[in-house]
Amino acid sequence: MTDSSPGVPQGTPRKAAVAAWIGSALEYYDFFIYGSAAALIFSKVFFDDSDPATATLQSLASFGVAYAARPVGAVILGHVGDRFGRKKIMVFTLMLMGVSTFLIGCLPTRDQIGGLAPVLLVLLRILQGLSAAGEQASANSMTLEHAPADRRGYFTSFTLNGTQFGQILATLVFIPVAALPEEQLLSWGWRIPFLLSVVVAVVGWIIRRRLEETPAFEREVARGTVPRMPLAVLFRDHWSSVLRVMCAALIATVSTIFTVWALNYATSDEIGLDRATMLWVSIAANTVALVAIPLWAMLSDRIGRKPVFLIGAVGSPIMIFAYLAAINSRSYPLVFATGILTLGVVYSASNGIWPSLYGEMFSTRVRLSGMAIGTQIGFAIAGFAVASAAGIVSPEGWLGLRGWIGVGVFTAILCAISAIAVATTRETHRVPTEELGLTGRETATGARG
Repeated sequence: MTDSSPGVPQGTPRKAAVAAWIGSALEYYDFFIYGSAAALIFSKVFFDDSDPATATLQSLASFGVAYAARPVGAVILGHVGDRFGRKKIMVFTLMLMGVSTFLIGCLPTRDQIGGLAPVLLVLLRILQGLSAAGEQASANSMTLEHAPADRRGYFTSFTLNGTQFGQILATLVFIPVAALPEEQLLSWGWRIPFLLSVVVAVVGWIIRRRLEETPAFEREVARGTVPRMPLAVLFRDHWSSVLRVMCAALIATVSTIFTVWALNYATSDEIGLDRATMLWVSIAANTVALVAIPLWAMLSDRIGRKPVFLIGAVGSPIMIFAYLAAINSRSYPLVFATGILTLGVVYSASNGIWPSLYGEMFSTRVRLSGMAIGTQIGFAIAGFAVASAAGIVSPEGWLGLRGWIGVGVFTAILCAISAIAVATTRETHRVPTEELGLTGRETATGARG
């Protein structure tokens, strides 16, 4: 539904969706090239490779550091976004990501400055995490609040569709880089994808500075119901939704295990699959996801968010077992087939509709902070799942689990938590936008979205 009050703009869903898609693609290009570099390069460039296993573990842990920073960024940027608007956060996060990624490409290596090199790398990775914390929540809030009530699933899926394209772009850039001779790759080749992020900052600023604020937020401003302290309102009235989103967001473990840990495992000396070929598996899976995500989202607009999400939450751990088994078999056709089905089709069911599912749990007053904090805590756990998986396959194991089967069990446990969180929530796909997430207190005081 829309508000026809004078002075309150109407939604522009296509413009908002395109801005979210392009911005997310550009920003997550930056974020994902770090994952590829952490899996393939950084253990040799920034960490002490006299003990390759330890260096690899440290490199993969540095990937997870950004996820640890994301909850902090979510608190800060969530407050600003619900207090002053979605647009400001969308511009700021893109610029921060572009600058920090560019600086990673400029860093001296361990051979040049010793132990300071990994410290600087981790600091810049933290800045990436702070940026990512506000990016998806602001873009999702922007598209959801511009979208027609009966197509919120479809329009919000553009944010995740852009994220998938960013991953494709990052991987495409890394394929020729990974094919360089070892000496050139480790000396200057790995820097190219990071230095290209200067383009991200310029293009992103041009696109997002022209975007209008959402009608829902403008209505809050016009009514004088924008909370002075959104976080206080969030944790007083919406704490259960934050907790539910946090648990549901653990489904992201599927993505981090697939894109980072499985890539490292497949190209290790133990398995010995070709680096470039494994990068192509990721490209193929994400290309299929570009089609699957909006289709799953449109289905959720018809039958509901919960059943579609649960298809992904239940099916993804099953497919992760199949994918890891295919890697262990060293059969490229099986790796491609299971990889595409895992990330491109099944996982896309949950990945494509969580922006609408989570966003619809909160009222306009706290939507950005609620989504940001809930998702980023869950994503932080998912990010460190990569390091946990590396520990599971070590000789010592982890919590009694060992090898790739242990990694599959670990992923399935986190997916089960996600599935339970969503199965017990309220279905919202037919709730009018201005009534989403309202608590009894907000209804009584007239603080409606």
